[in-house]
Amino acid sequence: MKSFVLACGAGLLTLASMSAQEFNKFTFDFGAGFTTGVGNTGRFLDEGWNIHGGFGYNFSPYAGAMLNVGADSLDINDATLGNIGVPGGDVRIFHATIDPILHLTPKRRVDFYVTGGGGLFHRFQEFTAPTVVTTTAFVPFFGLYPVSFGANQVLASYSVNKPGYDVGAGLEFGGLKRGKFYAEARYDHMFLNNGHTDFVPVTFGFRW
Repeated sequence: MKSFVLACGAGLLTLASMSAQEFNKFTFDFGAGFTTGVGNTGRFLDEGWNIHGGFGYNFSPYAGAMLNVGADSLDINDATLGNIGVPGGDVRIFHATIDPILHLTPKRRVDFYVTGGGGLFHRFQEFTAPTVVTTTAFVPFFGLYPVSFGANQVLASYSVNKPGYDVGAGLEFGGLKRGKFYAEARYDHMFLNNGHTDFVPVTFGFRW
């Protein structure tokens, strides 16, 4: 009888261990997509692109936490450039946030999740003008000769670090083994002294 009880106990521990290993405790992801300005940000900036990555820990199949980093780049639109009187310019935003994540349907083929958190945002903007740069090239057969090529001259630039937050939702689906593809949209809000910067990155990538 004692042996039977011990055997049952060992079996239950084994099943519990197998069940606990049905999800990845450590996770990371990488993706890219497009970014759209929202509100006043959208009035001054064209649609741009983003690159995002992150890593974290899953406490269960339903809940985890991620450290996310991202870079978003948006060009200043023609109307704004015309009003300012410069030919070109762009805004780049780098951010690192800590985001809890809640999986609502982790055991289905398509997992819907919500996430949100806060962290540090860095905004860098510059105004540019096209120019021609001339330098000297060397080829043994021709010797030294001048070469000209197009470039952008920075007329003015400005950067600032401020806190911010993000909220979003996404879908995980398919994938390889325990890894899954994902599609995600977030609303990012960066606080500024005289306003704020709001944008929505839509990202497609792979999460393990």
